[in-house]
Amino acid sequence: MTSPDPRPIVQIDIVSDVVCPWCIVGFRQLDLALKQQNILAKLRWHPFELNPNMAPEGQNLREHIAEKYGSSREQSQMMRDRLTQIGTDLGFTFAFDDDSRIVNTFAAHQLLDWAEAQGRQHPLKLALFEAYFTNQKDVSNIDILLEAAETAGLDRNAARRVLESGAHAAPVREKQQYWTGRGISGVPAMVFGGKYLLTGAQGADSYTQVLQRCLTEAA
Repeated sequence: MTSPDPRPIVQIDIVSDVVCPWCIVGFRQLDLALKQQNILAKLRWHPFELNPNMAPEGQNLREHIAEKYGSSREQSQMMRDRLTQIGTDLGFTFAFDDDSRIVNTFAAHQLLDWAEAQGRQHPLKLALFEAYFTNQKDVSNIDILLEAAETAGLDRNAARRVLESGAHAAPVREKQQYWTGRGISGVPAMVFGGKYLLTGAQGADSYTQVLQRCLTEAA
């Protein structure tokens, strides 16, 4: 028999969207803090749609940012460059180009909701981040979602049945309403130990501080 892992464990709930660049940045920063402090996390990902009314065909990302935030092309490029460098520093590749698109993520959240019960939600979430940001794939497309499911160790046919049935549509809507009803309006939003909320990608140092606080209180 193997001995149980002696490292402390902290429950972390992360409200996020798979097309939110700061969500993968925030997770990578959190992961760095966990490794530096030799702490384990029990992670749960929760659904949030940045653009719940996004049309099925999506929209050019640069055009979308200009419409939503009033950013100029130069400002948009500066942010892309900044994110690309931050990603590189954290070991993640952002591959933005002029054809990058923002897409509807409701189906992706349904698949993630199902994957939680299969014990594969976290690897699926990471596979979706990589598919969208690194490989420039359309994560609203069912075939791309099924590829991500397979990458995460899920059964492709079972995943297809989940998406085609819509069985997880209502649960996802309920969970979205739960978090927005508690004031979550931006992501990533991380809740540590069921008590402490940090919104946005706060950096490894900030995550280290709240992790240590959780452990101190649990001692």
